[in-house]
Amino acid sequence: MDKMKLKAFIIISLCLIFPVFSAACSKVQNDKLQSTKEMRKVIIDTDTGADDASALILAAKSGKLDILGVTTLVGNVDLDQSTKNALSALEIAGYSAPVYQGSSENCKGKKIKAKSVFGSDGMGDAGLIKTTSKAEPEDAIDFILKTVRQNPNGVEIISLGPATNIAKAIERDPETMKKVKMIWSMGTAGLGSGNASPVAEFNVYADPDAYKVMLDSGVNITVIGLNMCGDEAMWTDEQFAKLKKSGEIGKFIDASFSKIREFYASNQSSGKVMNCDALAMMCVINPDFVKDTVKCHGSCITTKGETFGEVIFYKEGFTYDVAKNDFDYNVSLINDVDKANYFNLYLKTIK
Repeated sequence: MDKMKLKAFIIISLCLIFPVFSAACSKVQNDKLQSTKEMRKVIIDTDTGADDASALILAAKSGKLDILGVTTLVGNVDLDQSTKNALSALEIAGYSAPVYQGSSENCKGKKIKAKSVFGSDGMGDAGLIKTTSKAEPEDAIDFILKTVRQNPNGVEIISLGPATNIAKAIERDPETMKKVKMIWSMGTAGLGSGNASPVAEFNVYADPDAYKVMLDSGVNITVIGLNMCGDEAMWTDEQFAKLKKSGEIGKFIDASFSKIREFYASNQSSGKVMNCDALAMMCVINPDFVKDTVKCHGSCITTKGETFGEVIFYKEGFTYDVAKNDFDYNVSLINDVDKANYFNLYLKTIK
């Protein structure tokens, strides 16, 4: 329980015992009601590796999001580890939100094999995951659909991993999912290069069929591609040192990135690391961080071959020589962000 929640709990408890505290109690209740009304209702869907965990922490510390629940799936790590990592990230952030387990299989019913450059536990193999908290018994897809039904056109889904949970919810009840206010997807290579292959990004490559279902659903989608995470947006060794000195949360994040930093060093990229999931979350919580957005139609390649998992973006208003562009343009592709200030904004928020 964080300090603000603890203070409110104490005041309300005293109110029940001593009438003299009734005015303070009323104020706390009114402030809490007003605060909840102002915050955006979100579900965060994650395959929790270190980058997802840092994004969860950012969301929790932002004070701008009412996290109705966190749904987990296999991706960077297996389902159980993903769930433990999500619970641990929420705990270190001092935020209470229910966690629901989702998919260990892709949209075709085949087991997804976890692949991680973040260590075997997805969190740097640094002994960070000691949570005793448990996931809720309810299935993640059931939770997503129930929550959207209860909050029609009022819930945003932030997708930090493969789109499997979202696609399964769409396939089970497409009409309900059309009432999702926005899906924010950290996925695709954007208008740049991939990391799973030269043209495909990991989250899409893990389950392209799911990403296609999501793109074809007609739901409004904002995509933050891999190309937003490079150059000045990459975190440096000096910035990780600042994180480590900033407090317990910073130490947690620094340690969780230890294995991915080793991977980058072995790939001739020593000294800089991408953190795309937290950057995507920064786009969600801070509209001024986004500098340019392009309306597009997104088409996901699901056939086996060199382009497997690639997402092709057709820009609205752009005339192609041969390709027709009589599409629906339900994708807002973020095309520029304030990369130079990304790390400082992140550090300021979590402190």
